[in-house]
Amino acid sequence: MILFNFGKKNKETKASTCSCDGGCAVSKTTETKNNSYNKAKDKIYCVKILGAGCASCHQQYQNAKKAVENIGLNVEVEYITDMQKVMKYGVMSVPALVVNDKVVSTGKVLKATEVEKLFYKLGF
Repeated sequence: MILFNFGKKNKETKASTCSCDGGCAVSKTTETKNNSYNKAKDKIYCVKILGAGCASCHQQYQNAKKAVENIGLNVEVEYITDMQKVMKYGVMSVPALVVNDKVVSTGKVLKATEVEKLFYKLGF
């Protein structure tokens, strides 16, 4: 018999290294706010915001950080403004959201709740 603990808090421990080699910091202990996001949490290892340093890009960075915090992910959101690095992703409009080195959103500022839903919807 399988029981689900939706909405209950659990503690879990993760390794303190990032698998994407992007220099992301990973904390050792977090609290899971909602177990329905556990599948996403286990698969997200790198979150980046690509931008030009404008207000919209900075807002997307803040919203992504809030989404990561709300879900309880063990990753640091990286904010990349170096245009040579941005161009390596093939992005034509910013801000862009990159998850696990895959561009998942470009050209618009997503709210924190939209970023959370995107993480879950994409199956990360």
